[in-house]
Amino acid sequence: MRDVAVVGFAQRQMEEFDGSPTCVEMLVPLFAECYEQTGWTRRDIGFWCSGSSDYLAGRSFSFVQAVDAIGVIPPVNESHVEMDAAWALYEAWVKIQTGEVDTALVYGFGKSSAGVLRRTLALQLDPYTMTPLWPDTVSLAGLQARAGIDAGLWDERAMAEVVNRSLTDAEKNDYAIRKGGSSVEELLARPMYADPLRKHDCAPVTDGAAAIVLAADDQARDVAERPAWITGISTYVDPISMGTRDLTRSPSTANAARGLDLDGLEVAELHAPFSHQELILRTELGLADDVAVNPSGGPLAGNPMFTGGLIRFGEAARKVWAGENTKVLGHATSGPALQQNLVCTMEGRS
Repeated sequence: MRDVAVVGFAQRQMEEFDGSPTCVEMLVPLFAECYEQTGWTRRDIGFWCSGSSDYLAGRSFSFVQAVDAIGVIPPVNESHVEMDAAWALYEAWVKIQTGEVDTALVYGFGKSSAGVLRRTLALQLDPYTMTPLWPDTVSLAGLQARAGIDAGLWDERAMAEVVNRSLTDAEKNDYAIRKGGSSVEELLARPMYADPLRKHDCAPVTDGAAAIVLAADDQARDVAERPAWITGISTYVDPISMGTRDLTRSPSTANAARGLDLDGLEVAELHAPFSHQELILRTELGLADDVAVNPSGGPLAGNPMFTGGLIRFGEAARKVWAGENTKVLGHATSGPALQQNLVCTMEGRS
């Protein structure tokens, strides 16, 4: 296996984009930031891979327009996944492993404020048995949270503790759109939104984009003093039918982590769009109490659709670059109630 590392990362998160820019206008500044970090130009990128959704954009092949941000003359080696860009990172990692390329730039974008996100995401459900009922994502997460409470696996206080810690940590994150903890008691006193969820238990509707640069072997060592080397990456999927799985569990997360070495893990950036989902993920990953979870504030502080998972990888990699931590984990989820999960470990080493 080739040594592959994360060597660049740029992001933007906001409640809604001022002036409703196109995806090209979102991405060009991020690519420029990645070029500045690495000292590269577009000609140094061997492979481009993006993650987005035409359903969210409301027009067919919207990702093709995004390629204009790259510049396509001369032609570029490019691909796309119709889901969170974390899976585009997985594809790029595989591409580098084949030996066809040594470098890749992965990017994702989503403008959630353009429509009613809760309704739009119903289109990812089973088209025969679920989508015709139009159950929204918040209501489905509420069913999941209630199942865990009724089973005695967590309670509303445990969920509030997750929120309070996340929003307190988000105060140090310039990109967070929701930040500032108060107290667990104050959070519990707030009204219900979708019982047993309160609004702060749900990730805010967020517009945004992000980009990550991957490089192999000496290419990575040349551009980064302390690359975040990917030491393990795996993805699994649970059934799409909500009635065929235990919503208080996430077997795909446990399966993805089974082949990874989590000993000595210091930081875990978990893509948990709802507070109780962090509790599920911690259990499935078997994280120790001393592992810092979502020190960036996590998705409860900002969760751009089809970019939120990729941002978790970038935030984890930053900890390695800064020399703050040696071993970190990035996680991404897609689909309803933690249906699809991707887990990646990264380390800082010479």
